[in-house]
Amino acid sequence: MQWFRPELADLPSYVAGKRPRNADSVKLSSNEVPFPPTPAVAAALAAAVAQGGELNRYPDMSCAQLTAALATYENWDPAGIVVGNGSTALIEKFLQAVVTPGGDVVSPWRSFEAYPIATIAAGGRFVGVPLRADGTHDLDAMAAAITDNTRAILLCSPNNPTGTTIPHAELASFLAKVPARMPVLLDEAYIHFAPAVGESQASRAVVQNGKELARQYPNVAVARTFSKAFALAGLRLGYLLTSPALAEPLRRIATPFGVNRLAQVAGQAALTEADTVLERAAQLAGARDELAAQLAQAGWHTPTSHANFLWVSAAELDRHGVSAARFEDACMDAGVLVRVLGEGVRISVAEPEGSTRVLAAVRALGERSS
Repeated sequence: MQWFRPELADLPSYVAGKRPRNADSVKLSSNEVPFPPTPAVAAALAAAVAQGGELNRYPDMSCAQLTAALATYENWDPAGIVVGNGSTALIEKFLQAVVTPGGDVVSPWRSFEAYPIATIAAGGRFVGVPLRADGTHDLDAMAAAITDNTRAILLCSPNNPTGTTIPHAELASFLAKVPARMPVLLDEAYIHFAPAVGESQASRAVVQNGKELARQYPNVAVARTFSKAFALAGLRLGYLLTSPALAEPLRRIATPFGVNRLAQVAGQAALTEADTVLERAAQLAGARDELAAQLAQAGWHTPTSHANFLWVSAAELDRHGVSAARFEDACMDAGVLVRVLGEGVRISVAEPEGSTRVLAAVRALGERSS
């Protein structure tokens, strides 16, 4: 007896990063930051719980106070802000709202693993457009992939898992080609880690461009999260910045009371210490660039990353005669967990000890092959 839609039979499940086997292992498989929430967040949560937190009551479904705080922080019309239970949940709702049965969703690939799952779950067909050899979006190919059956476009900048960003000029040119009827979602979960350390303020302006283009194009939504730089992955909180016209139907299909009360409290408190958050993100960006340079010295090259991770591509692994599984095993032997995605490997940047162990694993691979 078949109870479910037939296309779900072959739908892959989202696989989370592996957890450490022992207390000594360093987890670099889930792009989590190594910092705790900021002091303001810890104090706000402690106060809320100490006072009972009204946890016996449903939270404010409109997230009114958090939305107002985000409107100030992002300088955005609150009518165009949609708060959700993490940015992934908002991407799922976005696709449910815009994808018709059998409609195509055009996306770069490889990119965030949840995109094809969310697309198929929404009744659509995932059209993955291969990245360029350097791990960047091939926007010309994506534009060519748009057909009358296309219902939405997903972009990811910085891209997970390659860490690469879409230059402003390329993105602006691409959006100018997209039909006005076509909703576009730009996933900027890792934007706070851009640009690479040492890059100029001009480069920062080139990288952080999605929000301003969303002001220009009412069919564009920018997804951001509190899970990464804001260190609130365990509370699940994200938001979209878009036009009121696109935001309204997304609110209409929102999960009732989907954002819990403590997440709303934490989000408001986190925004009051945004400078601390950005300082921490810059610290991780520095560690990322240092690890990339050390890997390069060891003969391993990774795409220029603007996220809190590095990507070892299948081509790079092939150049060294090493499979992704073997690379992962070497890292596990060194006491560090990384993430195999397809034929490549993503390495999160967190504690300094993690980077030290990754370099030890690379050296061990070199010794075995010599």
